[in-house]
Amino acid sequence: MSGASGRAAGPVRLGLRENRLQFSLLVVVNVCVGGLVGLERTTVPLIGTDVFGLTSDLAVFSFIIAFGLTKACTNLAAGALTARFRRKQILVAGWLLGVPVPFVLAWAPSWGWIVGANVLLGLNQGLTWSMTVNMKIDLVGPARRGLATGLNEAAGYTAVGVTALLTGYLAAAYGLRPAPELVGVVFVAAGLALSLVVRDTAAHVALELSRHAEPPPTGEGAAATFTRTSWHNRSLRGASQAGLVNNLNDGLTWGVFPLLFTEHGLGLTAVGLIKGLYPVLWGLGQIPTGHLADRFGRKPLIVHGMLVQAAGLVLALALLARPLLAGVLSAVALGLGTAMVYPALLASVSDHTHPSRRAGALGTYRFWRDLGYAVGALVAGVLADALGLNATVVAAAVLTAVSGLLAARWITDPARA
Repeated sequence: MSGASGRAAGPVRLGLRENRLQFSLLVVVNVCVGGLVGLERTTVPLIGTDVFGLTSDLAVFSFIIAFGLTKACTNLAAGALTARFRRKQILVAGWLLGVPVPFVLAWAPSWGWIVGANVLLGLNQGLTWSMTVNMKIDLVGPARRGLATGLNEAAGYTAVGVTALLTGYLAAAYGLRPAPELVGVVFVAAGLALSLVVRDTAAHVALELSRHAEPPPTGEGAAATFTRTSWHNRSLRGASQAGLVNNLNDGLTWGVFPLLFTEHGLGLTAVGLIKGLYPVLWGLGQIPTGHLADRFGRKPLIVHGMLVQAAGLVLALALLARPLLAGVLSAVALGLGTAMVYPALLASVSDHTHPSRRAGALGTYRFWRDLGYAVGALVAGVLADALGLNATVVAAAVLTAVSGLLAARWITDPARA
């Protein structure tokens, strides 16, 4: 299959082993995608307070709100764009939009520029991450979706965590700017170069469609796919709300944890450890949990993963007298809980959607999931300004437990229903 045309150079086959080279290239591309967003995990909230003198938590978290809203809407648009453009074209466009991000973060003259960079980052992440996960699912076929999504998310979120650790170290050694942010130049250059090399997966989608037992639904446009994924289908509704709350936790802790733990005496290196450990475990944990989702079903991992996350948030406060221990144990629980949830949710959405509508359904699910970043940052900012950082973490723990119970009520596994 040539990169320009998407036509097969040889027989098109579905499967991880059969497409291992292209799959591996896409894994590395998603390492770059995750690395670019990982630039912000440790330093940007502190840039807001220490460099630009922001005193309102809501103002500090505004960059996460801008990122989350833009990424959520771009996820939704990416699903619709696949009807007009090839996945590879959308992937390359996403990288081009991300080129200015590390430079703006490094030398922005005002906080407004940081917020603007996060609009571009949201566009970049929405297009690139959407296409890497769609292309991997295209390549492997229905039998290995859990493993495919697990490997995709593992690559991305492990890179988020490693970059958060690295930027924490660089910030402690060289200051909050510009050294930590310029690591992103490497990610942008490598991601764009590899995206130009990787082949499109249109032929794999066509092959899966030809084998699918059910005909594609007629008359279902983007609006109908959105409403079905958001509400009408119980399992898709359950997945969408769980995804939103999962990323609400990420958006909330992204902003809250650096401020909370520095208030309790931790330095930048320790905060970088906490902020890096969470996504590293989230990332690496998705390789076995994706495999488990294929073997034992999606629902058990989703429900128990949400409850483990709720416990992790409680730990952050229960042990706060020893802030490093509290941060590390909370990060471990949040990382493992999210690793259980993430690939299982993506696979569950694919299970309940016809292949011809999969990109749109995944775009809708990822809209709700990544809207959680904005909702989490907004809720965190309002609650933190009004009631303090501790109350914000308590509210997130309660909401996460409720979400797990809703997932238990609504989601089914088709093979076991």
